[in-house]
Amino acid sequence: MSSRSSPIYTSAASPAYNSYTPSPSSSSGIHGDTSSYSSRKAWVDPKSLANCGDASQIQGNVSPYVKQLVLNAFIAYGAGDEHCFGHSIAKAVKFIDISVRDRQGRMEATTVAEFVVSKSMLNGAGILHGGCLAFLIDNCCSTPLVALGLIRNTNGVGVTQSMNVMFHSPSPAGSCLRIISTSVAMGARIMSARCEVVNEKTGGVAASAYLNKMQPKISKL
Repeated sequence: MSSRSSPIYTSAASPAYNSYTPSPSSSSGIHGDTSSYSSRKAWVDPKSLANCGDASQIQGNVSPYVKQLVLNAFIAYGAGDEHCFGHSIAKAVKFIDISVRDRQGRMEATTVAEFVVSKSMLNGAGILHGGCLAFLIDNCCSTPLVALGLIRNTNGVGVTQSMNVMFHSPSPAGSCLRIISTSVAMGARIMSARCEVVNEKTGGVAASAYLNKMQPKISKL
């Protein structure tokens, strides 16, 4: 999933993802046009979040700016502060690739994140707790939608509507797992993504999942 094996995506309508780096303080959209983005107030705007973590080591063919915004969204809402549920678990996740490619005229975003199973992630049987893995899947599988939203000049942040997780094999402490997440569809309010959790050493699949998210309506007070 490295940027060396994936060509930089370009089209007549958008610049090379790797070469477009707008200022974070700019009010323009990811392509410089806010007409579609600002016509509907976003529930959460990734560009409004403070920088969290260092995205400079993340590979992939999207711009450094997009990588940073995806990381910001993951940390802000997946990890939160030290008092939030699962903070230390989410902070153990490292993103290694964020890419967007053309699949027969349809843009598809993929993110790759990895973590090492620690003792705090285990259940009483000494293997990765299913609830812990579901928490990580929920947050990691959301990130390709954030990335695709930024590229398409729309909002890819939403709330989870449903999630179907299949557990395939146990993961003991010390296992290095990769969560490979891919966007499936992005509508006006409903978005979906899928993922596989793969053991980096054995290549076995620990779990797979399908995630639906939605854009909540903004209530007028």
